[in-house]
Amino acid sequence: MINFIKSFRNDEDGAVTVDWVVLTAAVVGLAIAAYTTIETNATGLITAAGGAVALENDF
Repeated sequence: MINFIKSFRNDEDGAVTVDWVVLTAAVVGLAIAAYTTIETNATGLITAAGGAVALENDF
């Protein structure tokens, strides 16, 4: 029983798994934030370009 407790205390596999899960979640969260920012700014840029083209056609 004492050997089991010592090996359980020294085993770090679970801690490494938790670290990887947290890091993966952080990377996915940053990717979603970057995608949302790029999509929003691209939509605004396309709208502005469309408005400029429409103004050019009015003259």
